Amino acid sequence: MPSAEIITIGTEILLGEIVDTNSAYLARKLRDLNVDLFRTSTVGDNAERIAGIIRETLVRTEIIITTGGLGPTVDDPTREAVARAIGVSVEFRAELWEQIVERMARFGRSAGENQKRQAYVPAGAIALRNPVGTAPAFIVEQGDKCIISLPGVPREMEYLLENEVIPYLRQRYQLRGLIKARTLHVAGMGESVIDEQVGDLEELSNPTVGLAAHAALVDIRITAKAETPEAADALIRPVEEAARERLGKAIFGADEETLEGVTLTQLAARGWNLNAVEINLGGELLQRLARSKHPAYSGGQSLPDLPEGQDLLAFAQSQTSTCGLGLRMMPAEGQVNLEIALLTPLGAKLSRHSYGGHPKSAPAWAVNTALNLLRLETRAE
Repeated sequence: MPSAEIITIGTEILLGEIVDTNSAYLARKLRDLNVDLFRTSTVGDNAERIAGIIRETLVRTEIIITTGGLGPTVDDPTREAVARAIGVSVEFRAELWEQIVERMARFGRSAGENQKRQAYVPAGAIALRNPVGTAPAFIVEQGDKCIISLPGVPREMEYLLENEVIPYLRQRYQLRGLIKARTLHVAGMGESVIDEQVGDLEELSNPTVGLAAHAALVDIRITAKAETPEAADALIRPVEEAARERLGKAIFGADEETLEGVTLTQLAARGWNLNAVEINLGGELLQRLARSKHPAYSGGQSLPDLPEGQDLLAFAQSQTSTCGLGLRMMPAEGQVNLEIALLTPLGAKLSRHSYGGHPKSAPAWAVNTALNLLRLETRAE
């Protein structure tokens, strides 16, 4: 099985001006191809530094995928850098220039000399026409290894990956298997406690099991390598069943399911709608409930503080006729204090909690803690 590394190119990424989403997309696609991704790295728009990291990476991996630096300006040096890394010059490809001219004309513009830069590729490279942009991509083969250079624009990168690169990789490396992942979501249980319960599963080799902690949530990722999706599912299934048996109701969902979505679905099954009130959370609760677009969410309000003379439970009760959730976050020395009011036809409860982590993570922690309490309170046994 070949291994791969991703190199994202762009000084704007190093400066934090844009977020690199290409690496995550590429990583998922390589996983599905059954290609081991060993490393990702970022380098600025400097031809010599790009060439250096490519030379270094060629020593240890079969597949290098670069994104970015294929535009028409002088600070788009990937073509020259790849050529320099393998000791060749760049060469002009008339067919690529024709494509660029044609595409520019389609939008009522003429291609200038700067666009002509994009018609050059390293000598001997396999050129990849780009029908969704003006930056052609290319593949350079080095023995049993290859360097694949894709545009940095996500839409263009994704199109060329799906339509050109994946078929090329499948054929060249005879890729027949795949890697499939299943992620279980856990709430109300710390990472160390979960580790004690599923530690033996984390020692498996196929599928592998790993934990990832978030604010009051933990993900359990089960990843299997197999020849077919069905075979991967067969490997994942008994591990998932073991995790569910051990952790029980702490597991609230899997893959794309969210805590707010699962909780609202439970309320809808009982015929209840949720009204929400948040105090000093900056919109964290209301925004997440709104993004769910769930019909069981009836709306809510975000306030800087409670009306004078009212406590959270009483105020939340005044705002709902069916089911309500109230959160009040109060900064204190070295921690954040939280009040949670739960109001359902089953009763009304007020609970208090404290959080000692980073203050910027406190709103997410507060919302996850509250939604999980509401989930457990309204969960059908």
